Amino acid sequence: MLRCVSIVGTSIGFYLPLSVVPRFAQESGSTAVAGLPTVALLLATVAGELVTPRLIDRIGYRWSMAAGLALLGGPTLVLTVSDHIWAIVAVSLVRGVGFAVSVVAGGAVTALLIPARRRGEGLALVGIVSGASGMLALPGGVWAAQRWGCEPVFAMTAVVALLALLSVPGLPRRDATTGPGGRIGVLTGLLSAELMRPASIFAMASAATGVLVTFLPLATAGLPVWVVAVALLTHRATATAARWVAGRLGDRSGQGRLLAPGLLLAGAGVAAMSATGAPAAVIGGSFVFGAGFGVLQNATLSLMYSRAPVGGEGSVSAIWNAAYDLGMAAGALGAGLSITPLGHPATFLLTAAAILPALLLVRRDRRASPGGPERR
Repeated sequence: MLRCVSIVGTSIGFYLPLSVVPRFAQESGSTAVAGLPTVALLLATVAGELVTPRLIDRIGYRWSMAAGLALLGGPTLVLTVSDHIWAIVAVSLVRGVGFAVSVVAGGAVTALLIPARRRGEGLALVGIVSGASGMLALPGGVWAAQRWGCEPVFAMTAVVALLALLSVPGLPRRDATTGPGGRIGVLTGLLSAELMRPASIFAMASAATGVLVTFLPLATAGLPVWVVAVALLTHRATATAARWVAGRLGDRSGQGRLLAPGLLLAGAGVAAMSATGAPAAVIGGSFVFGAGFGVLQNATLSLMYSRAPVGGEGSVSAIWNAAYDLGMAAGALGAGLSITPLGHPATFLLTAAAILPALLLVRRDRRASPGGPERR
């Protein structure tokens, strides 16, 4: 329960301004730069995630999480006094590092608290806490920005993230447990095909999330204001519920069996959202996409934890979160380049098509791990 406090602080600190910052950047520049802060945020997050396991080894979980929450929330106050595009990008870079440290250190702590035989269900429970807060924060930030402006959203982000620091002293200092195979570093994990196949599958689906959170508010500008808020809320709510279902099913029948259905649902949902002028298609597509994405979230992370030795939780958390954020950054960047020549509907269709090649990785993973890959 104490860990849930920092989960909520991290989730709200990340999602509340996520779709607001592109709008803020657009107002200070042009549509061409609207995706730049999101790309900066996610690339910095990836870089931070890959070095956080070493930081944890040096200063422990408590100081790592404290630093992460401070860097995630504090810099947003700069945006209440400056709207220069380079200030927005700089704040996004610092926030990205803070988010990276928070989620990797927190993810490792979470993994240590969950029994291996109930890992899928335990991660799903944690996902509900994170997903519910993100589910409210993402559309809530858009709604608040439309009603009061962007600056109050940035101030609220700082307050929530910094208040979560109060829970940090009660968390474990560091993990002193190392399995028979010893700790695995991030580089070792990146060279492991067993870990990288699920991570790559998840990254390909995460690219669609980057497109959704960055450009759906812009793509639906001609629709009533409530449509994008409901669509973002639906996406988060469905993903959260799907994580819970996937966790229970995966513990019983194997996480690997959920990968292909999750990918198909995600692709179908994004394809439906290409009808950006139809509220029913946008909201219905976000529902289907959320279901597939939630399944993939839980299944891929559970698979990776099951394949790593005891003591490798930090590295697994870093690699999985890096796949998440690198995928989102690639999606936002690619969509930003294609929207001007192709338009929003065609960009969403291309995003849906880009998910499908991940099915080849699912097939390869099944062949490489016959009879089920879960070992822990």
